[in-house]
Amino acid sequence: MSPTLSFILALLPIATVFLLLVVLARSARLSMAVAYAVTALTALFFWGTAPEVVAGATVNGLVTAISLLFIVFGAILLLYTLEESGGIRSIRLGFSRISPDRRVQAIIIAWLFGALIEGASGFGTPAAIAAPLLVAIGFPAMAAVMITLIIQSTPVSFGAVGTPILVGVNTGLSDQPLVQSTIGQVGYMEYLYGIAANVAMIHALIGVLIPLFLAGMLTRFFGTNRSFAEGLKAWKFALFAGVAFTVPYFLIASLLGPEFPSLLGGIIGLMIVIPAARRGWFLPKDNFDFPPRAAWEESWNGDHSAETHEDPPVHGRVMHTLRAWTPYAIVVALLVLTRTVPEIKALLVSPAVTLGVSDLFGSGIGVSVKPLYLPGAILILVSLLTIVIHKMPVKTYGHAFNSSVRTMIKAAPALLLAVPMVKVFLNSASESMASMPIVLAESVATAAGDAWSLFAPTIGAMGAFVAGSNTISNMMFSLFQFSTAEQIGLGAGGAAIVVALQAVGGAAGNMICVHNVVAASATVGLVNREGEIIRKVLVPLTYYLVQAGLIGTALLAGGLNLWWLAAVIWPVLVLGGMSLKRGRAVEAKPSQAAVPAE
Repeated sequence: MSPTLSFILALLPIATVFLLLVVLARSARLSMAVAYAVTALTALFFWGTAPEVVAGATVNGLVTAISLLFIVFGAILLLYTLEESGGIRSIRLGFSRISPDRRVQAIIIAWLFGALIEGASGFGTPAAIAAPLLVAIGFPAMAAVMITLIIQSTPVSFGAVGTPILVGVNTGLSDQPLVQSTIGQVGYMEYLYGIAANVAMIHALIGVLIPLFLAGMLTRFFGTNRSFAEGLKAWKFALFAGVAFTVPYFLIASLLGPEFPSLLGGIIGLMIVIPAARRGWFLPKDNFDFPPRAAWEESWNGDHSAETHEDPPVHGRVMHTLRAWTPYAIVVALLVLTRTVPEIKALLVSPAVTLGVSDLFGSGIGVSVKPLYLPGAILILVSLLTIVIHKMPVKTYGHAFNSSVRTMIKAAPALLLAVPMVKVFLNSASESMASMPIVLAESVATAAGDAWSLFAPTIGAMGAFVAGSNTISNMMFSLFQFSTAEQIGLGAGGAAIVVALQAVGGAAGNMICVHNVVAASATVGLVNREGEIIRKVLVPLTYYLVQAGLIGTALLAGGLNLWWLAAVIWPVLVLGGMSLKRGRAVEAKPSQAAVPAE
């Protein structure tokens, strides 16, 4: 098979998803069904993939999808439980006391609280927890999913207590003769930790502007005036929140390693930003709110968010804010304990509580599930504890449970098709052909040549887009990135930067990972509009990948050079261009104009 034909065939599954989901705006259910069929047929009839491998990868994908649905169910159940208990009303009032400005609320919940959850758990849990929480305090469902996906970037490389580095990059590079011969006398773990420090530095330089993008995207697509510039008016607070997370994040990665940058960075950021916001520091002069609910476009609402969230008249005392937040605090504490205390982790992942098959259909592909270790188990447990903590009638918990089941069932078809497609794509290698993603990466590397550093982040993002995981993207491509860097003469130091660009791009790719989008949308009852969400998130994703390439190239060039100037100009161009572009203003019907915004 010619290189050109193999590239076209390898690109076909991704092109199918992009065309149907993003360009033609078809539902994720239809898009992923067609994409699965295209991927499986391409693997079987053109790639030479063994049928048992396709079958094994499909079953592996189904089991993985069920695990994701378990997490989604837990996140929805906890939210609905808090709504039934009255906890959400208290949380909503608590945020209005910090600031009624939706830009400020989004930055605190999505950027800082989301980073903390990512650092503790990974698995797309931040979007599953933060998106429904934002909806509960009055955000449109579409807005909530969009902004929680945007922050699935900077914290992701150190998510789940450093798994993308300690498992992803480490698996790709460890015990490889090429790596050992290139790094020479440098210890391998020292080299790996150096890569982690590079990852944190590049992320910090890019991610410090993510809260500003978040605010601008919020006002551009969900403000009355549809103005990106309206979001930039919160620049002082956005940059303050960006620095409050990225500085400790970088220092922790450089001094302590890859386990805790996102987790501790999120905690430190919250401890700095919330007291400052209470005192009014760096807050914008004007308050931004969404238009009246009656003026919201139909596409903004999910099945759940279409319901009213207006609080009933308050009679008697409102639940104390600390008590209302206690379930979420317990979730964070349990996630940290189960991921950092070896004895507890060993108990939850022991063979006695692991379900799995080692060799599906003789394909060599195994599948295993550790249900007690999945974040869904913690979320369900805490939802049960909330009955006691918030003194709920058991009957109201039943209402929350039934609503959660209905919401999860709506999300199931898309996930049960998306993840098997991904697994077949990743496991498509045959006796004569490397797997499809490796063929794509090799083709791009050949075309890029010495300019490879500009494209390395995009390969990482492609891996995350199709695999749904920064960790798996790093497993697939870290050695390939290292080898490419070595072939163009960058040496061990340059290879460490290129592998770091792989990890950074893989983290950014989580913004548009299909099953992350589907899972996050499901938590707010937003189905069949996944393509619209991905189209919006392409803006910050493009900023992230191009900026990573420019910074990486500047680092490889050494000293002060024109690449640094390009890295300064690029975000200015993106932010300036978005500020000049204005959408159609939201107009309420005369009879609806008096409906108050939340």
